[in-house]
Parts: sequence; structure tokens; C-alpha cells
Amino acid sequence: MRIGELASLTGVSTRLLRYYEEQGLLRPARTTAGYREYGEEDTVRVWQIRSLLAAGLTTRVIGELLPCATGPVPVLEACPDLLATLRGELAELDARIDDLTGNRVALSHYIATAHGPDAEHAA
Repeated sequence: MRIGELASLTGVSTRLLRYYEEQGLLRPARTTAGYREYGEEDTVRVWQIRSLLAAGLTTRVIGELLPCATGPVPVLEACPDLLATLRGELAELDARIDDLTGNRVALSHYIATAHGPDAEHAA
């Protein structure tokens, strides 16, 4: 199938499909005229990519995990370094959450201590 068909089947724009190819996540065959040709397995691959992106993973990490993925909503098989990679991503996410929580506390404090006509409505 061509890129437009894959886009229709997956609900992902052709521009995004090209980006996935640039990132090495998709590897379509090429016709002699240079057109991209995708197989049915690429439909599943796009769903896997979208699902892993929704989990907050980068395309770099997704590229590492895709060989371990099976099914449209990926089940990750035990591959070398898989758990270490996922645990590292989770630790980074926890650190960002801690930072955001600290930011929220600071902003709440500034709102609570603000003086002015709109201060009581800001919280």
C-alpha cells in the first residue's frame, strides 16, 4: 500500500509517517519510481509507535523497544536491556513530576501571598 493508504488506515498524517521513517521507526520498500510501499505489518508498527509515544517515550527509545514489541497495542517481550530502559524512563518521568510538583507548590505560595485587587480570585 502507498503512504496515503497507510495514513487512512492508521489515522496518522503522511507527514508524520515520513517523520517516523526519518527516525528509523518505519522502513518502507521503494518502487522503481521511488514511491514508498508499506505492508500490513506497517499498520501494526504505526499503532505500536503511537501507543509507545502516548506512554511518553521518545522516538529514540521507541526505536530501541520496537524489536521487542508484538501486537497493535504492544506487548513487550523480554529483550536485552528492555527493563533497564523502561525503568530509566520511569525514573526520568518521576523526576519531572517531582520538579513540577515543586513548581506548583512555589506558584501556589506566590498566589496565596500575592497582594492586589485580583489576588483573592487568582487561586
